Amino acid sequence: MRLLALLCLITLAGCTTGQQSIVDTLNTAIRGDKDVTVADEKIQSLPYSTMYLTLNNGQRVLVVLGYIEQGNSKWLSQDRAMLVTRQGRLLKTVNLPDNLLEIITNQDDPLVHADKLSTGDSWSRSIMWTEDGQLRSSQLTSRFSRAEQDEVLTIAGNNIACEVWYEDVQSQTPKRNWRNTFWVDKQSGEVRQSHQMMGAGDFPVKMTMLKPAP
Repeated sequence: MRLLALLCLITLAGCTTGQQSIVDTLNTAIRGDKDVTVADEKIQSLPYSTMYLTLNNGQRVLVVLGYIEQGNSKWLSQDRAMLVTRQGRLLKTVNLPDNLLEIITNQDDPLVHADKLSTGDSWSRSIMWTEDGQLRSSQLTSRFSRAEQDEVLTIAGNNIACEVWYEDVQSQTPKRNWRNTFWVDKQSGEVRQSHQMMGAGDFPVKMTMLKPAP
């Protein structure tokens, strides 16, 4: 499903100054020092899906959904960088200083059906990524557990009751352990916010879904 943002973000042709001003470059996100905040009314009035994105503890920026392909959401930036996600899970990145190249698995990611998550659910996969420009690969195993307390997130002026789920992850090479966190909307079952690592315990990524795809 292609959205109005696609041509705007790929070519910037025909976009108004106002449209361009809400789309940030991901290089700015990594090197910047001031978070971007867009008014709730502006977010609600946009004709496409948006999310806040923070890369490697850098500046928070706004990115726009370009299109959905085979269930995967492809988020585009003004400098032609791209993130591919599915139900809050980062699957691939393109044109960042370091990138998540591939996830290989023969198991379903429990997050795909986040409304049915249970403590003890597990997932195994292999990933390929770059770290400081060097190609790396590893086998990851993870186990999910629900936080003792739920949380209410305020997103784009709306209060959203969420279950909080932890994913404790271990990589074989290098030997690393870390925790990803996902906030799952109790009503829709959508992941509305996530804190996760792009590589094996490397390059943190924070995403907050402001306006989900219809």
